[in-house]
Amino acid sequence: MSFERTTPCGVISGTDCQWPGIAAYKGIRYATAGRWEYPTPVTHWEGIYDATQYGACCYQPRSFYNEAETSAKAFYYNEFRKGETYTYSEDCLFLNIWTPASATPEDKLPVIFYIHGGGFTGGCGHEKHFDGPVWPTKGCVAVTINYRLGPMGFVCLPELAEEAGFTGNYAFMDQLAALQWVRKNIAAFGGDKDNITIMGQSAGAMSVQQLVLSPITRGLFTKAVLSSGGGVSKMLVAKPAEAHYPFWKQVMEAAGCKTLAEFRALEPAKLFAAWDATRTQPQLKGLGCEPVVDGRFQIKTGPETLAANEQHHIPYLIGMTSEDIVPPYLYQMAHDWCTQNPDTYGWFFDRQLPGDDHGAWHSSDLWYWFGTLEHCWRPFTEKDTALSAQMVDYLTTFAKTGDPNGAGLPQWQPTTAAQPDFLCLGEGPTHMGSVDVQKLMWTMQNVKAVGE
Repeated sequence: MSFERTTPCGVISGTDCQWPGIAAYKGIRYATAGRWEYPTPVTHWEGIYDATQYGACCYQPRSFYNEAETSAKAFYYNEFRKGETYTYSEDCLFLNIWTPASATPEDKLPVIFYIHGGGFTGGCGHEKHFDGPVWPTKGCVAVTINYRLGPMGFVCLPELAEEAGFTGNYAFMDQLAALQWVRKNIAAFGGDKDNITIMGQSAGAMSVQQLVLSPITRGLFTKAVLSSGGGVSKMLVAKPAEAHYPFWKQVMEAAGCKTLAEFRALEPAKLFAAWDATRTQPQLKGLGCEPVVDGRFQIKTGPETLAANEQHHIPYLIGMTSEDIVPPYLYQMAHDWCTQNPDTYGWFFDRQLPGDDHGAWHSSDLWYWFGTLEHCWRPFTEKDTALSAQMVDYLTTFAKTGDPNGAGLPQWQPTTAAQPDFLCLGEGPTHMGSVDVQKLMWTMQNVKAVGE
């Protein structure tokens, strides 16, 4: 079977994957960018592009230590990365596509474009749970991406603002460039450029949130899915880029750099070390990797955009897990988003995953949404397989029509002020029900959350 396709950029060759009849195109370079330069989309390549291997991930803290020997990182390493090998580089703007091998441009299949989480400091688009989404077997094209992380994706400096006209949000501009590349090229893989659903979890959900609030992303997608991080809160308001200048000046000083040229030339390990030393100071804890109002990608804060009713008016799915990070706040953000945006469907995932006592921890639902349970070490049962199949059906139906309801699925009603229930997925039969906020408060206070 030939996996060659002719795209507007040139001919590309892919490979097979674990799903019969599905082709994978891995490590497609969608853009290029120097350090703290905004991305330039790829429009052409010479010869046949070899898309049979995943591309490099962005440098991130785990690039510089052995995760297998770091107890603080053991949980997520064992869950999603154990036994895997990753390559890290500043040259990391790659995406991956899975599609039916027989798909043609005339098929116009819906596209699900996934943005990984990791606190804006870690992750990539091909960890175990993302490696081969089941969605193409349900008639959808799947896309996952890499983007710049940590100090490579979020620095804000006046010298950079003078150079480009604005600074910050490099990670989000990468995501925008990936979306633009997909719109221009996805027909060659059988996808419909006018039916793209963006989806993300945790920092990926926050990325989706930024994309639906941005004035320069109009027309790039038609639906959005936000898991464990979506919604707008007055507690999480983006500040002007200028407000971050002092922090990044301290990072420069910690690195021993006096000029932008020196800072740009700093080797990655030293850059990350200086950034980590600065951000872990008590008075600066939590700073360093966050969206900013830059006058280009974002010209208003989230609350200001909502107050002006200028967010994307599209269908949404939004939800969280029962043992999530700060579950009461995530629930409130999700509920508020539902009541502010028509055609928004809320979910609550409480499957207590077999294999340990961590419950429905932060990110646990990803195995189910992606349909990749077989990649996991856990002793999943028929219950898990059936739940995953149901969740995949909801998601792919939503990607096709903007409504997750389909034949054989329990009815999923939009969450509104008049109908506040969420779809409950997990331990009991799938049903519309209320979320016990008091129980979430107890969970937050008494159960140690598994963080990224």
